[in-house]
Amino acid sequence: MQTIRKRLSILFVICSISAILLSTLFVNITINNKFNRYMMDIQNKRYERIVSYFEEIYRKDGKLDGNSGIELMHEAYMGNYCLTVMDINKKTIWGMDPNDIRNKLHLNTMPTKDKGVYTSKTFKIKSEDKVVGYVNVGQYSSVLLSEEDENFIVDINKSIIASGIITLIIIVIISLYFSKQFSIPIKEVANMSVNLSRGNFDTKFGVKSDIEELENLRNSVNILGSKLKYQDTLRKRLVSDISHEIRTPLNVLQNNLEAMIDGLFPVTTERLNYLNEEVVRFGRLLNNLNVLKEFESESIKLNFETIFLDELIKDIYKDFHMAAENKEIKLHCDIESSKDYKITGDKDKLKQVFINLISNALKFSETGGKVLVKLYENSENIIVEIKDNGMGIKKEDLPFIFERLYRGDKSRHEIEGNGIGLTIVKNILQLHSAVIEVESEEKKGATFKIYFAKGNHY
Repeated sequence: MQTIRKRLSILFVICSISAILLSTLFVNITINNKFNRYMMDIQNKRYERIVSYFEEIYRKDGKLDGNSGIELMHEAYMGNYCLTVMDINKKTIWGMDPNDIRNKLHLNTMPTKDKGVYTSKTFKIKSEDKVVGYVNVGQYSSVLLSEEDENFIVDINKSIIASGIITLIIIVIISLYFSKQFSIPIKEVANMSVNLSRGNFDTKFGVKSDIEELENLRNSVNILGSKLKYQDTLRKRLVSDISHEIRTPLNVLQNNLEAMIDGLFPVTTERLNYLNEEVVRFGRLLNNLNVLKEFESESIKLNFETIFLDELIKDIYKDFHMAAENKEIKLHCDIESSKDYKITGDKDKLKQVFINLISNALKFSETGGKVLVKLYENSENIIVEIKDNGMGIKKEDLPFIFERLYRGDKSRHEIEGNGIGLTIVKNILQLHSAVIEVESEEKKGATFKIYFAKGNHY
């Protein structure tokens, strides 16, 4: 098994070497071909100049003899080629000795390709389109290259190789750097996923990347870890709370019945009524769990009809008015007039929502407290706001209050309830495509806001 960094590095290096080798090969071939073509052009122009020179001499002298063009001998010797002038019958008029050039080039000690093989070309000397003689140009290489020319080609090839090696080193360094930039975030994600699979949900992926996809991956994995931790916390709370809610009435029943059986408690109507209340409370818990199950499985059936929220809230307000007076709590209803509060929904289920929220507001408010039920609208939504100045909700409990069987603050456990009401509220509102939000500060009360989209139809 290879690490992703090693695999990326090998891939980058292989691709780089291949690209550099191919580039070096192509550049080398191109330069050599261009240079050879350039030298051939120079050589052909030299041939043309030599022939033109002898043609001009013939026009001046009217013949070719031993002195014709003899001054070119020194130039030819310095240019490493041999000249031989012949008449119309190809008999030599004058010529140079190829061995002089051979000795000058030291061919015996320089076994270069194409050197040591004497080649020559014969060109016609014309006058008025008639052949009047011939000139033979011979050399010990296919192209007339001076030592400087060959050194130039060697230097070019060395430069190409050196630049290829330097480029390869630079690319290897860059590839190692970028493979590290890729591999470290991915490696961290892999390690974090392993930790999450082992139940370590406190792991955080902190290595940032300037690559958008890797940064999105980092954020997504961190969010996943937070949600898994959140769900694990809920699961533990759920097990704890449901066992507490079920155990309490069972313990009360068991202890009292055992005491009656043992004769420690007399069997009285009052005591039996007390035990019956525990049975009823236990049954109510199970019924609420069944209702919640129906909502979460989406098997609950809703009877949709046109509802005027202002009328529905006024009716519920009247029902709670007496309960608020008995607890000496000021219950106030504020509904903006001349507004259209018509929506489509299940009247009984929505009534259950408002009853639950208002009863909670009264339940968690102390004597002399205030509860406000407010109905208003904005450009997009009809808003129902239920606000109290009671005991409030702790900041750490806010994310969990809509979870089943969750009851946060210990003081809230002293108040009757089973932690299912708000879960049912949220499920009902979700079925109506409504949104519920809560704002709260401990000992300063809580505010629940429900947003119904205007003109909703189901």
